[in-house]
Amino acid sequence: MNKGKLVVRDVALLGIMVAMLEGVKLALSFLPNVELVSFLIIMFTLILGWKTLIGVEVFVLVECMIWGFGLWTLMYIYIWPILVVATMLIRKFKSIWPYVIVSAVFGFIFGALCSIPYIFIGGPYQMFTWWVAGLPYDAIHGVSNGVIMLVLYKPIRLAVDKIKASAR
Repeated sequence: MNKGKLVVRDVALLGIMVAMLEGVKLALSFLPNVELVSFLIIMFTLILGWKTLIGVEVFVLVECMIWGFGLWTLMYIYIWPILVVATMLIRKFKSIWPYVIVSAVFGFIFGALCSIPYIFIGGPYQMFTWWVAGLPYDAIHGVSNGVIMLVLYKPIRLAVDKIKASAR
C-alpha cells in the first residue's frame, strides 16, 4: 500500500469495499440489527488503513442515493468513521479478541451514538429516551457483531494477510 497517497489500486479496493458494504447491507436488511457492515469496515481498515475513511463516506453517499437524506445521514457520517478509528487503534493485534470486543461494543453503543443529534433537536430527555427505546436492538446488534467477528475474523484475516503479503 502506498502510504498517504491514493493510487489506482486503492481506488479499486475502495470501490470493491463500497459495493460489498452495500451488497451485504441489502442482503441482510430483513434481519433487525444483524449486519456485516461493521465487520467489513474493520477488515478493510486492516487493509487500507486511514484510506478506509474515504470508502466509508462514499458508502454513506451511496446509501443516501438509495434511501434519500435524513437525520440518519448525519449519524452515518460520524458513526462509521468512529469504527475506523477504533480499528486503527487496535490494528497491530493478531489476536481475535480485541476485534471481537471492538465489534461487539460498537454494536452495543450504536444507538447511543445515533442519539447524539437528538440532544440538539429535543434536548437531553429526547436523546435519552430515543436511546433507551432502542436498547433491545442495540443488544441484538452487539451480540451479532461479536458472533460474526468470532466466526469470520480468522478465515478473513488469513486471506487479508495473504493478499497484503502478495502485494509487497
